[in-house]
Amino acid sequence: MFVGDSLSLNQWTSLSCLIHSWVPNSKYTVFRTDVLSSVTFEDYGVKILLYRTTYLVDLVNDKAGRVLKLDSINNGKAWLGMDMLIFNTWHWWTHTGRSQPWDYIQEGNKLYKDMNRLVAFYKGLTTWARWVNQNVDPSKTKVFFQDISPTHYVGRDWNEPSKSCSGATQPFFGTRYPAGTPVAWAVVNKVLSRVTKPVYLLDVTKLSQYRKDAHPSQYGGDGGGTDCSHWCLPGLPDTWNQLLYAALFS
Repeated sequence: MFVGDSLSLNQWTSLSCLIHSWVPNSKYTVFRTDVLSSVTFEDYGVKILLYRTTYLVDLVNDKAGRVLKLDSINNGKAWLGMDMLIFNTWHWWTHTGRSQPWDYIQEGNKLYKDMNRLVAFYKGLTTWARWVNQNVDPSKTKVFFQDISPTHYVGRDWNEPSKSCSGATQPFFGTRYPAGTPVAWAVVNKVLSRVTKPVYLLDVTKLSQYRKDAHPSQYGGDGGGTDCSHWCLPGLPDTWNQLLYAALFS
């Protein structure tokens, strides 16, 4: 089961297509809702699921409005009993204004109109780490965490200030990506260092930074916009899944 946002959708779609290409004549069924989707390869008894959750922690509607609860993961009940769990989050933690899907952040009994987003991310991810420690049986479930997936909206990140990913046909060439490592990457690694259960970090950050050419760009943006945050299929998520396969059987 992939658990996360639309970047988890990217990887789930990629893996489903890769498997279908290996067994093109196998009977399969597809099930999709707003939250849960699955592809089942019936001849092999293999089901690949996607649980859509932008923050991993709970986002609920109550009297105050839409509340992001940094210390609550009731949705985790749906993740139990899986052979593999591949988690991902970060994409939505920086959203503000009309694209922000919550009105308040809650920690304990306190409501906040806002807080430093890296601090909120750290607190939410710490709650996820606690959930893993309390609920995962390593003899039955392998846990992976997909590291930070970069965006390419700001050309100064790769020393081309006037550009974005739009129209890019070549990756970044160089020995060091100019923007350096995202701060959120350090948060992920700090939290994972405190998880007592085995969690494999699928570190896709650096290799993905180099691929400014691998986005839907102006061809995939909703309403004619430019999408420099998601990835083309087939493409970079195929590489993520190849690394997942290597990690699973190493």
